[in-house]
Amino acid sequence: MERPAACHCKALVLNCTGEPAKISLCHCRDCQRRTGSLFSVAAFYPREQVSRIAGRAERFERPSASGFRVTFHFCIGCGSTLWWEPERMPNLIGVAVGSFADPDFPMPGQAVWAQDRHPWLELPHGVRVHDRNPEKVVRDD
Repeated sequence: MERPAACHCKALVLNCTGEPAKISLCHCRDCQRRTGSLFSVAAFYPREQVSRIAGRAERFERPSASGFRVTFHFCIGCGSTLWWEPERMPNLIGVAVGSFADPDFPMPGQAVWAQDRHPWLELPHGVRVHDRNPEKVVRDD
């Protein structure tokens, strides 16, 4: 399966092949600020399953809520964050699920940083909820 992901102006495009390793919803305050919403939703793909097929991106790096660095890649035209590289999971690339513009995209399996969740926001039944990050960290080192 191939899924294209594009920024708002469609100048920056990724191709993601296969199924994501995981889909995660994040309530941390940094994701709230980045998206302008109450949370972000990411599809995490193995690096070898993600390729850029169009456009130029700029980078922004910051520490994440878990203390690991994360590098965001965004369109130089419209400013949309399309993907990120989490130091915590160096073998995975996070892709903004909204960039697929696919209402049939699978729902997240987990919600992280729920300690920062807005109390009136209801999550779908079956989503595993973690106050912070899950204990298991996927690392190559």
